[in-house]
Amino acid sequence: MPKGTTKRRPQTLARLLDAALEVFAESGFGAARIEDVCRRAGYTRGAFYSNFSSKEELFFALFDAHAERELERIGRLAAATQDHDLSVARIAALLAHIGPDERTWFLVTTEFTLYAIRNPEAAARLAEHDAKLREEAAGLLAGLLARVGLRPRGDLTEFLRVVIALREGALGQSYVEPGALEPGALAEKFLPLLVASVTEPL
Repeated sequence: MPKGTTKRRPQTLARLLDAALEVFAESGFGAARIEDVCRRAGYTRGAFYSNFSSKEELFFALFDAHAERELERIGRLAAATQDHDLSVARIAALLAHIGPDERTWFLVTTEFTLYAIRNPEAAARLAEHDAKLREEAAGLLAGLLARVGLRPRGDLTEFLRVVIALREGALGQSYVEPGALEPGALAEKFLPLLVASVTEPL
C-alpha cells in the first residue's frame, strides 16, 4: 500500500496509472512487467513500490478510477437532464454510452478477467470490486427510474449484471467487426426493452 504522502505523490500516481493503462493494453496484464510500467512513466521500481505493493494492486487502482469516472459521468449527465426530458430511452443511452477511450479499457479489463479466472485470489478480489460498482450503480439507477415514475421489480444489482454482460459482449463484437456494429449501438437498442421488462409504475 502507498506509504506517506508528498506534494508530488498525486502526480506520481497519475503517471503510473496512465503508463499502466497503456502497457496493460499493449502487452496484456500477464505479459506486462512492472519495469515496463516504470519505464513508460519515467520512474524507478522504488517509486512504484512506494505507491503499490503489486501489479494486481495497480490494476485495481485503475479499475476504481475508471468506475468512479463512469459513475460521475452518468450522475453529471442525469443531473443536467430535466425531468421532462428524461425517459427510459435516455436512461438506456446513459448506460450504453461508450467513450472514445473505451477500447483501451476493454482490452485491459478483458485481459485481467482471463487472468483472474485462472487465479482464484485475483478472482475473489475482482468480484469484490465488481460488486461495489454494481451497488453504487444500482443506487444511481434507482434514482433515475424514480424520476420517470418507475421502480424495479427485483434486485437492480442483478439487472446490472445483465447490463454489463450486454455492454461487454457487444463491445467485443464491435471491436472485432467495427464496420458492422458501432460500439454502444447494440446496448442502446436493446437496453430500453430490458429496462421496461424489469420495472413497473410507482
